This record gives sequence, C-alpha cells and structure tokens, in this order.
Amino acid sequence: MNDRSQHPRPDRIAATGAQVASLTAGEPAQFRMVLMSLLAAGIGLLAGGIAYLLYKLIGLFTNFFFYHRFSPDFVSARHTPLGAWVIVIPVIGGVLVGFMAKYGSSKIKGHGIPEAMEAVLVNRSRIEPRVAILKPISAAIAIGTGGPFGAEGPIIQTGGALGSLVGQVFHTTASERKVLLACGAAAGMSATFNTAIAGVILAIELLLFEFKARSFIPLVIASTLATAVHMQFLGSGPMFTVAPMDFGIPHALPFYLVPGIVCGLAAVGFSKLLYWTEDQFEKLPIDELWWPAIGALGLGVIGYFVPRVFGVGYDTIGDILNANLAWKLLLLVMIAKAAALVISLGSGTSGGLLAPMFMSSAALGGVLAISVDRLYPAANLSPGAFALVAMGAVFGAASRATFAFIIFAFEITRDYNSVLPLMLVSVIADGVAMLLMPRASIMTEKLKRRGLHIHQEYEADVLQQVRVSETMDPEVPTLPQEMKVRELADRIARGDPEVRKHQGMFLVDSKGKLTGVITRGDVMRALDQDPGGAITVLDAGTGSVVVTYPDELLYDASVKMLRNDIGRLPVVERSDPARLVGYLGRSGIMAARLRRLNEEHVREPGWMKI
Repeated sequence: MNDRSQHPRPDRIAATGAQVASLTAGEPAQFRMVLMSLLAAGIGLLAGGIAYLLYKLIGLFTNFFFYHRFSPDFVSARHTPLGAWVIVIPVIGGVLVGFMAKYGSSKIKGHGIPEAMEAVLVNRSRIEPRVAILKPISAAIAIGTGGPFGAEGPIIQTGGALGSLVGQVFHTTASERKVLLACGAAAGMSATFNTAIAGVILAIELLLFEFKARSFIPLVIASTLATAVHMQFLGSGPMFTVAPMDFGIPHALPFYLVPGIVCGLAAVGFSKLLYWTEDQFEKLPIDELWWPAIGALGLGVIGYFVPRVFGVGYDTIGDILNANLAWKLLLLVMIAKAAALVISLGSGTSGGLLAPMFMSSAALGGVLAISVDRLYPAANLSPGAFALVAMGAVFGAASRATFAFIIFAFEITRDYNSVLPLMLVSVIADGVAMLLMPRASIMTEKLKRRGLHIHQEYEADVLQQVRVSETMDPEVPTLPQEMKVRELADRIARGDPEVRKHQGMFLVDSKGKLTGVITRGDVMRALDQDPGGAITVLDAGTGSVVVTYPDELLYDASVKMLRNDIGRLPVVERSDPARLVGYLGRSGIMAARLRRLNEEHVREPGWMKI
C-alpha cells in the first residue's frame, strides 16, 4: 500500500471530515443547484427559439428547392411539380452537407444523439461551438432538399451543444456541464415535439444515466420553458391531431403481443441494417465528401416513385394515425421510408432518426392491425391504435429508451387510453431487442465501434445505502503513543502479526483515546532523520486524523478517503471523537460491493427450485 496513504498528498488540499461534508452536502451544493437551474432556464428558452428557427429554416429550404419560392412555412415536399427533377434535388443537399462535414466539422454527421453521448463520455461534456452552428444548418439543408429525416436529432445535439457552451463560459465541473448539456438536449426535444415529459426522461435515459435532484430539477425547468416557447410560436395542441381511437382494452390486449414481438425484431433489424449500410459506404474507393451525395441519389430515386419519403413526413404520420391510408400504401410507405432513411443516413449526412422511424413503424403497426382483422374479423382492431403503439415501441426498443418513448407516444396524441397497450408492446419489444442485441443499441453501436462502453442501466449506489457500522472491523490496530520508533521498526522487521498486515496504525494514550496515526512511510522517514529511532511514534506520525462515524454512510467515508488520499479511517463515537470503536479500510468499502453482488447472484432456498 502507498506509504503516504495515511496522510493527504502535499500537492492537494487536505480536507477534514467537516470540510468534506460541507463540500458534498452543505450550502454550497444547494447554491450550485440554484445556479444550474437559472442557467437551465436560459438554455431552455434559447433552445426553444433555436428549434423554432430550425423549423422555419427547413420550411425555407423546402419551399426554395421544391417549389421555387421564398417562404418559411413548413410544407411537405411530396406535392412538388418538378417531376423527375426531384431525383437531383437531394444530391444538391448531399454535396453541401458533404463539404460542411469535410471542412467544417465531422460531428455534424449522423442523427446527433450518439455525438452528444460521446461528448459526455469522452470529452467531459465539452462540445465545439461550431457544432452548435453547423449542425442545425446542415440538417435544415439535408431535410429541405428532401432528406427523409426528422429535426429532433439535430436539435437535440444543437441544444446539447448550447448547454455545453454555457457550461464552458462559466466555471463549472464536468458533472455540471453534463447536466447543462442534457438540459439543452431535453429542451430541444421538448421544443420540437411539444413533449415536455418525454424530453426530460430521454435526457435521463440516454445522456445522464442518473436520477438526482441536481439534474432532475434543471432538466424539468429547461424542458418546461422550451415547451412554452413551442406553444407560443406553434400552438399548444398535440403534435398530431388524431381522431378518437379504440384501443380495444381489455379484449384486444392479447393481440398486442404480436406487434410487441414484431416491433422488437424490426428495431434490431433496422439497427443492424443501418450500420451495415455505413460499413458499405466506408468501403467505397472515393473520398467521404461525396458519400452523402451518393446516398442522396438513392433517396431521389426512391422519392421519385414514393414522394411521401421526402422530408420529415409529419403529414404522412398524421394520415397513418388517423387510418387514412390503405394497407398497400402503408406497406409501400413502410418499406420505402425505411430504405430511404438507411441509405441516406448510412451515407454520413445530417438528420434525425425519430420522425422517419415513427413513420415507418407506424405504417408497420397499421399493416399488422389490418392483417389480423382480415385473418380474424372478430378482433376488430384499430389500425391507428396499432400504428401509435408501434411508433413508441420500435424506436424505444432500438434506442433502449423505452420509458421515454412510452411517454412520448402518449404526449404526441394525449390519449390516456393508449398507455396500457403502449406499455405492453414497448416492453415486449425492448425485451426482444435486449435478447438479440444485448450490448448495443442504435444509439450506442457507433460508440461501441470506437471502443467506448455505454452502461445504460443505473441503480442506487450501494455505498449510499450501507453505514460504516455494518462493514467496519471492530478490532482496531493501535499502538501506545509513547512507543519508540525503533521498537516499532523492530516489530515490523520481525513480521509481528499485529503490525504485519497494516500499513498504518492508530495511536492511543493510556486511556485508549485516539491521539494520532503513523504509517510505515512515517517510520522510514523518522529513521532517515534519526537512525537510532529514539523519537516516539506520536512525534513521527501525525496528530491530525481524519475520522468517520458508525452512523455515517460508506459513500461519505469513501469521499473522505479519496479527498485525503488515505486508505483507512478510524471509526469514533460522535459524542466522544477520541473513543475508537472500529476501523474502516478499503476491504470494508469492498464488503458493501460484495454484499450487492451476492444479492444479485446468490440464490437463497425457496419453496421451489427454479
């Protein structure tokens, strides 16, 4: 063990137990949370405004390229009168995005969320300012020239970049920047779809992997204000106006098992197909600058025959949810939109996944309902209801953000009757996806290929649940304070069992009261200064001892160890800080981890062996 493990490092500030407590749980932490909440409010308002501007910018490019007019109104490209020229228009956008990615920033490629996750994991939540500028512009160009994308991924990355920049302007910790980045991402999601709750949950599931007041409160503030901006500029109604649906609960509940399995398979299939397509583009013997243009050419050909694949397709999603499309057109839209998205996004252009996957999966749900009704007319299933639950299930399973997209699908229609089938179908789909893709998702596969591990499950820290008294050693290694250093050195040399297993020993007076601590490093330094070892161990050691208490959490005790760079703590009574009652070393900390491990894996006797 480190010779200096009983003393603070000289190049660090030594914090006493009281000082550490004030750093972790006192007034400064409360002040920081208030400050983060105020910054989150500003981020939410700004992200809401950026989302609105992106919405208008997409409309401007769509009108210019497909209708040759200057107007920021959001329109669908599928009604364009250009005929075969629609094959060329996406290529123009692909070339522009290729140049922006090549000479601006490669971070604008893709749908945005993995890039935000990478910033959290690798770059201490720092995102370059140019990403905040180039990402929305490149996405607006790609979508405005017919790209089959949504605006939500780019605005999530842009909002995250905005939060990161705010965190870089002020003096913040890496964890605080992560919260601000997540606030921007949640605000972007909320402002795009008018889904305040889903925005918060998505940020928790995909960016934070924690549920703490320090992050939850700022997240809610940012998401709420961003949604308020959406309501101010785009109205307060749901994203899609949907006629009343009959979800058939409870009699139709068994029929929802089928879309649960199919949606899980679709999520896995789409994820694998997307990354397979990316791999094929990487094998092309031409500069990656031209890849988006090649993908856009494929999109143009598909769009010429199925114009509904162009753009975000909110109008088509509305038609599907309202059961306005026949099953043949649903099948065509499902296949064509998925193909267009895979080819385009796999080429490395800029655009979001949510809206196009919603369209394709909604069409899948509608086809399933119609098929079951034809095979078993008595089922009387609603194509719109199946379309809605498939929307949430496929993307939730693909991204492993199932809870977020259960809430999301509910919020975009605000039909409470959808909750039960949404929950059932989504968790079945998620289970299927976990079985077939246990270590990756559509969000994390790209990061996994870069050697990054994403832990997408989180639980309460066991150190914050176990107290020191539960794992401390009641046998404390002590020495009388008047002992000479030479005597202690001789005992160490002889391999005395009382001192052999300890790198540090606590010093006590004649009444057994704690007076100090000495380490083997202290002994060596004392002998260097006085080879005879005539000084006492109290003079050679230190009388400033960091202590812990029986009722203190292991988390707080471990913080003291880390901040002071020590490997053990004496356990003393709060009423009498000099009275030793135990000893907490690293083994005591690990004992809590071992207990949690046993709870997870050790089976206890029960009535039945399963």
